[in-house]
This record gives sequence, structure tokens and C-alpha cells, in this order.
Amino acid sequence: MKHYRNFLLGCAACVLAVLPANGAEGMKKGTPKLASATAMAFAPDGVLFIGDGKSGKLVAIQTTDKATMAAAAVNVENLPAAIASLLGTTAEGIVINDMKVHPTSKKVYFSVSRGRGPDAASTIIVVGSDGKPTEMSLTDVMFAEVQLSNSSAGRGGEAITSISFVKDSVIVSGLTTEEWASNLRTIPYPFKASAKGAGVEIYHGAHGKYETKAPVRTFTTVEIDGKTNVLAAYTCTPLVKFPLDEVKDGAKVKGKTVAELGNRNRPLDMISYSKDGKGFLLMANSARGVMKVSLDGIEKIEGITTRINGVAGLKYDSLADWKDVTQLDKLSDTQAVILSGTSLKTVELP
Repeated sequence: MKHYRNFLLGCAACVLAVLPANGAEGMKKGTPKLASATAMAFAPDGVLFIGDGKSGKLVAIQTTDKATMAAAAVNVENLPAAIASLLGTTAEGIVINDMKVHPTSKKVYFSVSRGRGPDAASTIIVVGSDGKPTEMSLTDVMFAEVQLSNSSAGRGGEAITSISFVKDSVIVSGLTTEEWASNLRTIPYPFKASAKGAGVEIYHGAHGKYETKAPVRTFTTVEIDGKTNVLAAYTCTPLVKFPLDEVKDGAKVKGKTVAELGNRNRPLDMISYSKDGKGFLLMANSARGVMKVSLDGIEKIEGITTRINGVAGLKYDSLADWKDVTQLDKLSDTQAVILSGTSLKTVELP
């Protein structure tokens, strides 16, 4: 369809957006302090954004990966054990919170908690094509940070649940202290000031009601009719579309529920991609495996506004061969990296 002529270019806009010529603009040299490290995202020049939900802030770090490398397969048989050995603990003593592929070096970055309690230390682990994990040094790096106003800091993973970089801004989802607690923020980069963000409302078909307090669990962005949209997934499992140009400070934004993908399920991670001129979404789930959701017709689909028993809206296929996937990210236009059980694998995009 003509609406998807721009889909690949739209997805590429998130990748090819250009930061100021001085990638370190607004940064200072020092050692950022991370009380937690959960959601992450990369800018096209390799700036890594890390969500510190415990402190209610977003940290940007200029990584030192400069070389542009062709995508190479990354495979590690028992990643948690390899990371644990590096950190001097056991596989049961770490939690992998997020995974992102560096845009130029193609190394895979992980935000990791060493320990499982509220005082667990946080670190960033990097894995290259040789499969060997290394710890990213946070000492004397170029970095910047911004405090998130009205964040529900201290709620850990729910204060900052997902991050994406689009054009010249960081998009952040999470819970706030506002009445409409569920929030999307658009924060311009380089950082100048925090963004209050927009309270977001959805219709949850499985619950049969409108909701403003349920957190976005994960999201991605897609271009629809030339405009950037956030596709956000919630527990139990509504998929909701928000036009990004409506996500403004202080706004109250009502999303369009474009799919109900089954209750008693928590979405874990998602990516969007284009294949044969059509747009797709891959979503990893806690109870329903990996779904390949077709975005065909999303520009004209009617929003779900009544109670749904089962599934409805956009169509999807379950990828039976992709078992126990908890993290996924694109490695190239044709490949993805997935964390499947304990194994890090490179796979072809379906």
C-alpha cells in the first residue's frame, strides 16, 4: 500500500537522524552515578541513553565505539553465566534489564543489575561478535543527565519503562505522580530542561474500561502517513497508537487501541521493521511467545472501544521457533539479536 512506501524510510528516520556536529554538546567529563539502569536507547552517533528510574533521571553517555562495522552474528550459549563470571557472582545473582545494539559498532549492550534487591548495583555490559562480555567503564566519560520532573522515582522499573531516540529527541515512558500517572515524554537532546510530558489514556479492551494509570511496558515508533507514531504495549495486552506530535508537555492524550493481544500476559520488548514493502512489529511476551504483528491497514483501523474477550484488531502470527525470548533488537535490516532463555542469538527477521 502507498502508506507503506514511507514505512522503511520512516523507520530509518529514527536511525539516520543527525545530532549536532559536536556529539558531546552539552556534556561534561566525569563519572555518572547510576542508582539503577533499566531501559536504554541509542542515538545514531552512539550516544547511549540510560534510564535511572530509582533516581528519576535520564543519563546520556558518549560511547567510545567509533568504527562502522558490518553486522556480524553475535552468539553466546550461556550469557548470564558469562556476565556473572565477569562480575564475580552467579547467574542467579544478576538481572538483565534491557538490551540494545550499538548503531555503528554493532556490539550488543546490556543494562544489568548485580543483585536482586533494592540496593542492587547497576552496570552496563558490552558483547561483541567474539561473544566475550566486558564491563563498560563509567569513569571519566563524557556524559549529561536530566532529572525527570514529576517522576515516580523510587518505583524502579515503572518510573522509566522504555526509551527510544527519534530525530532529535528522547521518548520516555513511565509513571509519574500526576493524576494521569501513565506518561510519555519528548525530551530534546542535547538536554536543556526536563519535560513534564503528557498524561496518556487508553481503552483496555480486556478490562472493558478507560485507564490512565497503567504503565506502558514497552514501545517502538513507526511512520504512518508521514507522521511519527508511538506504538505502546501494556499488560494484558492492548497495543495502542499515539501520534508523537500530540505528546506535548501538560497534554492529555487519548491513544487509539489498535489491537488486543490476549490477557494474563506482559509484553517484554518490541521492534518494528519493514520487509517486502510492508511493516511489521515483533513483540516478545511473558506468556504468549513472540508475536509478528502485521501493521497493514493501521492507518485506517477503527480503535477498540468495547470489551474484548480474546484478541481483536491488528492480525498477528506466533513464532513457534522463537522460545523464551525476553529481549530483542535489530542488528541490521534483515537480522535481529534475541535473548532466548540463556542464549544470545542472531536470527533472520521473519
